[in-house]
This record gives sequence, structure tokens and C-alpha cells, in this order.
Amino acid sequence: MQYKLKEPVHGSIGTEKYKCVIEWRNGEFIADEPVKSGGKDLGPDPFTLLLSSLASCTLITLRMYIERKGWDIPEIKVNANLFQTKNEDALTTFIDRDIVFPPGLEPEKLNRLLEIAEHCPISKMLEGKVKVRSYVYHDEDVDKKLKYTNGDITVVWKPELCKHSGRCVTQLPGVFNLKTKPWVTITGADSETIKAQVDMCPTGALSYFKNDSSSTTELPATGGAGL
Repeated sequence: MQYKLKEPVHGSIGTEKYKCVIEWRNGEFIADEPVKSGGKDLGPDPFTLLLSSLASCTLITLRMYIERKGWDIPEIKVNANLFQTKNEDALTTFIDRDIVFPPGLEPEKLNRLLEIAEHCPISKMLEGKVKVRSYVYHDEDVDKKLKYTNGDITVVWKPELCKHSGRCVTQLPGVFNLKTKPWVTITGADSETIKAQVDMCPTGALSYFKNDSSSTTELPATGGAGL
């Protein structure tokens, strides 16, 4: 399992309705709800953000293809909107994407560009199988704790908190391997690498502490901050 983004998208909200701060790798922006929904319309709402993702991916994919072909198409526009229908408990979402090219483009090119647009990465993701996995970090103490030490640090595993997100075993298999006993090979990487991976645990099942004579306080993972 390899995440698409080196750093996760980070969102936070305070008490101001319903202003969200979204941080990405190169800055931040505000998301909000429209006034009719109780917000202040300070930024795009979640539906707008979703449609913006599809629109921008479509435009970028088409521009890349046009550049490779060497075609003279100076501007492309996309209008995107959605509606939903519900039949008993089944909710179906329809996303309409209108692509506008300059007039006079040959029908063969229009048909090919439409085909390319339908295969942009976000289109494929939306039309494929999507599963949202949600985790919440727990820092409470539990009775059962297994410890693995390399002399420098000790990794603590709390099995009852583990939700098997797969981050540890897929991203650092030299240390975390379900096919070995014990499943944590603490000598499989240096301490800093292990600490960085433990920091990606989203549930609190993994933590670590520094081995020294003055302290044995457990240091919890940061709850997915290093995704």
C-alpha cells in the first residue's frame, strides 16, 4: 500500500460555523458552507470541492494529451454539477460534466478528446470502487501490552486497539510482518525509521518510548500525521 500523496491533506475546524482550514503540501485554503446552510460562504463547500477535483483533473488530462498531439486548442472549459436520486435506501449520484472546446474542431478530435476525458484519474476513481476507511486515535491505557526493544527504543503494541489499517506492515515490512513470530522485528530498521512509521499509526495501537534511565514514558504516535 502506497499513498498517493507524500503528505496527507489536513483539515481542522474550530467553533466558527462552518469554517474549515484545509492544509495541503504547498499552503492552505478555507472550505465553508453557504449561508443557507448556516455558514458564511468563505470558501468552497464540500460538493464544490468534489466537482472542482473532477473539473481540474479533466482539464489537466486533456491539456497533456493535446500537447502530446501538437494540436492547436488554446482553451478548454468544463462545467460540472451533480444531482442525486434515492430509491428506497439506494442513493445514486449523477455527475454531469460538460466539456467546451473552441468552435470548428473536427468531430473525430472531439470524440477522441471525450474518450480521453472519461479516462482521467479522478473519473476512473469516481466510477470505480471507493471505500472510505475512518480511524480515531485512542490514548487510553489497556491491560494487554506487548513490548519490543532494540536497546534504544521500545515499541509498545496494544492489540485490542489495533484496527489493522495496514500502514505498518505495508510501509515497513522489514519491521512489521504478520508472517513472522513475533510480528515485530525491532532490529529490521534503525530507530528513527521505526519511530516515523509508528507515528503513522491512526488508532493508538502502536507507540514507543526512549530507553534511558531517567524516563520510560510512552510516546504515542501522532495519529496519522505522517501519512
